[in-house]
Amino acid sequence: MDNHESKLQQVSQFKAAILGFQHLLAMYSGDVIVPLLIGAFLHFNAAQMTYLVSADIFMCGIATLLQLKKTPLTGIGLPVVLGCAVQVITPLETIGGTLGVAYIYGAIICSGLFVFLISGLFAKLRKFFPPVVTGSLITIIGFSLVPVAVQNLGGGNASAKNFADPHDLIVGLITMAVIILINIFGKGFFRSISVLVGMVVGTVIAYALGMISFASVAQASWFHFPQPFYFGTPHFSWSAILTMILVSLTTMVESTGVFLALGDLTGRKLSEKDLANGYRAEGIAAMLGGIFNTFPYSTFSENVGVVQLSGIKTKRPIYYAGLFLLILGLLPKAGAVATVIPSSVLGGAMVVMFGMVGVQGIRILQNVDFNKNANLLIVALSVGTGIGVTVYPQIFRSLPQAAQIILDNGIVVGGFLAVLLSFLFSLTGQIELED
Repeated sequence: MDNHESKLQQVSQFKAAILGFQHLLAMYSGDVIVPLLIGAFLHFNAAQMTYLVSADIFMCGIATLLQLKKTPLTGIGLPVVLGCAVQVITPLETIGGTLGVAYIYGAIICSGLFVFLISGLFAKLRKFFPPVVTGSLITIIGFSLVPVAVQNLGGGNASAKNFADPHDLIVGLITMAVIILINIFGKGFFRSISVLVGMVVGTVIAYALGMISFASVAQASWFHFPQPFYFGTPHFSWSAILTMILVSLTTMVESTGVFLALGDLTGRKLSEKDLANGYRAEGIAAMLGGIFNTFPYSTFSENVGVVQLSGIKTKRPIYYAGLFLLILGLLPKAGAVATVIPSSVLGGAMVVMFGMVGVQGIRILQNVDFNKNANLLIVALSVGTGIGVTVYPQIFRSLPQAAQIILDNGIVVGGFLAVLLSFLFSLTGQIELED
């Protein structure tokens, strides 16, 4: 029995379920925001919105289970949770607004098939991810998400008049403080669920301050089952398909960073086959999203921070998270309960989690020889550019839309720059590509 399986036996079913619920809360808000924003943009009615959110959550569970279970062709076999990537929002709104809803799902299905077919080829890029690139990419992933966390801490909408309301700051900072205090003074399992405890405490205080409304819970239906082609038969357009293929390439780059971060956390060296299996699982998840009229799914970086904070690096809690997602997807009223958690509470937890992801990248960079100027330049330029583009994505607004789809993502820009620079420096022998 290897260390992974040995650790698995030390986590009871009850504790694994609690840890799984912690993972669910960490990703829930970040996922449901995608169907809420796209549905609102497309002027969906209440029944359509109910279906969209419920089916999305259900398919998150399916996508997560696809990644957890290793088969000869699919599954990364790491403690990963899948959800909708936020980079799909603008492209899907553009497709839906200009061509119609049916073209959204035709493009999603084709992009999923594209990911499935190129997975083996894309995995061969593994050799271009030595520690200096891996560490830089993971650092970018973590720290580029911190502004999102801080925005949530202030209430979620930076342009709102009540942004940074004292009540939001209070509950967000209390959430953060509880998580930190538990990690300082807590022990064992209690420390492992610090994120969950922090969010529960923050939510209770928010309720006492009158910040929570259960109207969405009352309005939600009790049961809803996903239906294939709920919004009609998918239609296909080359422009829409190409757009979503470009988006899928950005999510594959981001997923690569998350896979490598979790591989480092769990002490597992990932092979090309492992990565290819992970990409294929995401491709299948995207195709299922198109069929059931939801969205493409990718590995959530939020949950890397949960794994690191909890110290529990096995898959058992994630199986429970996947099961809970399936249940919440079938029971919209139950799923709506999780949406009442204030953005500021989520923001307080996210600051800690995303910061931990960034630090994980720094830990990998500790093994890099910074006496070589090549390594210094790779980290400085990729991390600096990645975070800079995250803060000001409009820097590329004068470029064609196809280019903007790729370059608006700071993680992709920084990751691409790290890979390109490492390749160029390897040509002169200043660094080695093989790690």
